[in-house]
Amino acid sequence: MKIIAIGRNYAEHAKELNNPVPTVPVIFMKPDTALLKENKPFYHPDFSEDIHHEIEIVLKISKEGKHINEKFASGYFDEMALGVDFTARDIQQRHKEKGLPWELAKAFDGSAPVSNFVPKSKFADIYNLVFKLDINGQTRQQGNTKDLLFSFERIITFVSKYITLKKGDLIFTGTPQGVGKVNIGDHLEGYLVDEKLLDFYVK
Repeated sequence: MKIIAIGRNYAEHAKELNNPVPTVPVIFMKPDTALLKENKPFYHPDFSEDIHHEIEIVLKISKEGKHINEKFASGYFDEMALGVDFTARDIQQRHKEKGLPWELAKAFDGSAPVSNFVPKSKFADIYNLVFKLDINGQTRQQGNTKDLLFSFERIITFVSKYITLKKGDLIFTGTPQGVGKVNIGDHLEGYLVDEKLLDFYVK
């Protein structure tokens, strides 16, 4: 199982970090040790003083494929979840300034909490899904999949040109604006439409 993530897939998020809006998907990866399941607590690492939350829709790949045609890409995922792409923003900024890869800022242990998955057939329109992240009872991020720069199918097609997708792989599809710092003791709750799927603490 591998975790593939898409950066800057909502224009307003790209702008809030003073990044250009991409014309092709921006890809990075996390190892399987980043995965955090079953609403277990996230332990704030001591190597960063600026861990940011990034709430995202996560796709689970349902069958193996490469060089997937976009018109068939919807057949490669059946389930969706919520995830948080935790990012050590201070480390990321230092690496960006030097033109270095982001992995230390993105791929550390526990940096990818993922909720239980729900069938995509549950939703009438997967391109009109409201999702949000509340911290300590206050909404910090809210997005809608209608604002994706690159659709789920486009992402699957693009990634599969370079990397074979296998059953069980996860794709984080990008975060809306409103990212910010988390602190020890914070209570994070993530909602997909009206269903709470994430509910965990920072320790």
